[in-house]
Amino acid sequence: MKKIFRILLKIILGILGFFIVYILLALAIPYIGVNTEDKDKQEDVAIYIKTNGVHTDIVVPIKTEYKDWSEKIKYEHIASKDSTMQFIGFGWGDKGFYLNTPEWSDLKFSTAFNAAFYLGTSAMHATFFKQLKENESCVRIAISKEEYAKLIAYIEDSFQYDSQGNPILIHATTYGQNDSFYEANRKYSLFYTCNTWANNALKAADQKAALWTPSDKGIFCHYR
Repeated sequence: MKKIFRILLKIILGILGFFIVYILLALAIPYIGVNTEDKDKQEDVAIYIKTNGVHTDIVVPIKTEYKDWSEKIKYEHIASKDSTMQFIGFGWGDKGFYLNTPEWSDLKFSTAFNAAFYLGTSAMHATFFKQLKENESCVRIAISKEEYAKLIAYIEDSFQYDSQGNPILIHATTYGQNDSFYEANRKYSLFYTCNTWANNALKAADQKAALWTPSDKGIFCHYR
């Protein structure tokens, strides 16, 4: 009995130690910045980083001379069918979390556990906007066409596609009138979260970002 108790104690202490180290890393590493110097001064496209207080989206113009997102992420995919939208926000995350947790009160332990420990699948979330208002939760970033091309490639590589080259639409009804979901690549975990994806999007576009971050604060601290 004592042997079993010692084994259980070691397991509990090991788990506790893991989370303590994780929290310390999650608090410290995000303040280490990358791409701190703007090497390309051209300002051809305005993009945005937008947070709801937990999750970060990368928001881009729907149509520019460099990319028309509505060719693949169609207005018909959203409930409103509103083709007057001007911007589209992209977020990546755990599929179960996205589809089964429209509100925090809907969160189940199984959903959180699967997401945290690499057991679920992922989805891309597209949100259409008519306009954006700059504030502490929505920051405008002017980038060059070359940097935008890198961002486009990063976002496109996050989707799964069918045999015709179209993003695979997920028929979901848990969100608003201007949202759509698609099958995505990679899996969510404690070390690769929705905010890690957004942070890596900024890295891909040669923009200021954290070395690594699991939270939105690790992104926005480099823009405030």
